Amino acid sequence: MQLNQITLPVKNIKECMEFYLTLGLTQIVDSPHYARFVCEQSHNTFSIIHDDNDYKNGAVVYFEEENLDKWVEELQKKGLAFEQLPQDESYLWREAVLKDPSGNKIKLYWAGDNRLNPPWRVTIQTGEKT
Repeated sequence: MQLNQITLPVKNIKECMEFYLTLGLTQIVDSPHYARFVCEQSHNTFSIIHDDNDYKNGAVVYFEEENLDKWVEELQKKGLAFEQLPQDESYLWREAVLKDPSGNKIKLYWAGDNRLNPPWRVTIQTGEKT
């Protein structure tokens, strides 16, 4: 199995498109109500969809970059405001936090080997593939 994409609802599609382009994503789909981006290193996709309804989104989207501190400095120079500058977390990730123009929480981080292999990693058997 492979995760295809994450899609977030946004109020202002144009503002949010600019935000995600500023983060460094490459836009691959552009329509009046929908935009899709690709992360060039991993080829993972991420999209936004226009939604005028009031919503409270509890999702947090993570974008990983080894040179996190430098990336955050560059984004600040481009005018992005952070709620939290890069800091080491107890779960062994270094994270910075900001929100897109629609209030969706975004974390920029670096976890290195701890991303997939933290000291507390477990292996749980799931159903058999057929």
